[in-house]
Amino acid sequence: MNTGHPDGVAALARALRERRISSEELTRTLLARIEAERELGAFLCVDAEGALAQARRADERLARGAGGTLEGVPLAHKDVFVTRGLPTSAGSKMLAGYASPFEATVVARLGAGEPGGPPGAGMVTLGKLNCDEFAMGSSNENSAFGPVLNPWDRTRVPGGSSGGSAAAVAAGLVPAATGTDTGGSIRQPASLCGVTGIKPTYGVCSRHGMIAFASSLDQAGVLARSAEDCALLLSAMSGHDRRDATSSERPAQDFHAQMRAARAGADGGRPLAGLRIGLPREFFPPALAADVAAAVRAALAALEKLGATLLDVSLPRTELAIPVYYIIAPAEASSNLSRYDGVRYGHRAAQYADLAEMYRRTRSEGFGAEVKRRIMIGTYVLSHGYYDAYYLQAQKLRRMIAEDFQACFAHCDVIAGPVAPQVAARLGEQAHDPIKAYLADIFTLPASLAGLPGMSVPAGFGDGGMPVGLQLIGNYFGEGTLLHAAHALQQASDWHLRTPGATA
Repeated sequence: MNTGHPDGVAALARALRERRISSEELTRTLLARIEAERELGAFLCVDAEGALAQARRADERLARGAGGTLEGVPLAHKDVFVTRGLPTSAGSKMLAGYASPFEATVVARLGAGEPGGPPGAGMVTLGKLNCDEFAMGSSNENSAFGPVLNPWDRTRVPGGSSGGSAAAVAAGLVPAATGTDTGGSIRQPASLCGVTGIKPTYGVCSRHGMIAFASSLDQAGVLARSAEDCALLLSAMSGHDRRDATSSERPAQDFHAQMRAARAGADGGRPLAGLRIGLPREFFPPALAADVAAAVRAALAALEKLGATLLDVSLPRTELAIPVYYIIAPAEASSNLSRYDGVRYGHRAAQYADLAEMYRRTRSEGFGAEVKRRIMIGTYVLSHGYYDAYYLQAQKLRRMIAEDFQACFAHCDVIAGPVAPQVAARLGEQAHDPIKAYLADIFTLPASLAGLPGMSVPAGFGDGGMPVGLQLIGNYFGEGTLLHAAHALQQASDWHLRTPGATA
């Protein structure tokens, strides 16, 4: 049985508590790694001075036997979470140089805590991570500040939009990173980079201070080495936030304690006995790459050996998830991004004759091609005469997709399948074919549209030694079940422990 990655959150938190290492030592080591791996493109901003100051304060608290649950453990944030004192660009020229006067709830809860509230987990922020512009993309090639490279093969994409987060964890630059998932933007890069990533139920983590793409879909989550690490961070960052109208009223959960309790109460040799895992036939189409299918099937066989029962189920509207998502998400993006007009903050064109021209030039210069494409689609489907034909129909189908999941959950506890239809593509391979990029989200979009929790768990390797992820989807607020299943798999395998250059 493995005991976790030595650079993982859980292992580092224990080492810091036992004073076997100091937070300042650890922070200096990671800052040196980040500097050595600048060509990876994972970081947009590194706050060395601020991180070291945080680390010293963490060491002082640890020396007194005080501090948060993850005191002194470093991490970095996807650059769609606003951070006081650090720039936040969302990977866009439109927000280049913008510094927020406040911090996102997720950032505060993982760090020092919210003003006037309880102390946070005490983690040390190293900097901000690259992402597709305004989280729109699945390759991290849409960032205005350059692409992120996949640490396993630097000629390939890391996935997106949380590609910087996934690449930084995979390369050992940080033990964990925040991410956001609108249509698969945590799960897909986690799969392509061989790390663990979880998107909780919509509303479990606050969206306050998270730059909006599609408000009814965006959800904060985390990427780390293991399910145990994800459970620790998710416990710290979740819970109701009165500043977010979409925040769940459910009290904060200790997912790590739930995972330990489930493990303790299970049959030692069959920790997943009684767990029913549904396999939608639509998630295993003929077009699924053979290497991905083989890795996923091997992981499912491992789950079966741990006591789980595999059942055939159906999600008949899976194929409709792509057109539904690419109507709803651009419509919401069109509305959300209308605030970037060059008047209040962000980029403003240098030359213009009047207000109308300032708007046109500012938005033309500030937004990249993919963002413009989605704004145009969204504006079209919301326009007079097309709202009923497109947007309203998409919302009706969205409800039907959610109902398909509930029909499955009447027979199973977890739904499983691949995360992506193939391993990471080559850089530039999808640059001139957005439809091909959109089709890569076929297995992640349904859970996002339904607002369900989902995970990507390392499940082996495909062609070229590239990582493959197993997707686990749970019912509403079923994060504990997903984390328990993933943890059991990781206790019986070592896929999540392997690092770039060491797949054998």
